[in-house]
Amino acid sequence: MSESKLRAIIVEAQPRYLSEQSDPAQNRFAFAYTITIHNAGQVAAQLLDRHWIITDGNGKVQEVRGAGVVGEQPLIEPGASHTYTSGCLLETPVGSMQGSYGMRSTDGEEFRAPVSVFRLARPNALH
Repeated sequence: MSESKLRAIIVEAQPRYLSEQSDPAQNRFAFAYTITIHNAGQVAAQLLDRHWIITDGNGKVQEVRGAGVVGEQPLIEPGASHTYTSGCLLETPVGSMQGSYGMRSTDGEEFRAPVSVFRLARPNALH
């Protein structure tokens, strides 16, 4: 059996702009993002850590690393998903995020699950 069949994590991101927490006059743009991590593999896997690269519209990069997500290190069974919501602040109305999750399968293998780039944008900021 191939490694990719055993350990297959699919990550989906749904970002949204938080106008009530933003203050454009102060270059404060708040975003929330809901992440769904789906285990399409054949072994359970525990999320150990996260690594985010957040880039604003000026090219300023922030790197965020930490244990788990929103205080949890969930074990995701085959066929199951884990969803959580978090947020970030940017100094520009447009930016992007990408990164990865550190995972450990129940058979002891550690691997990284990539998160593809997703856009953070205030409505009508892009034409």
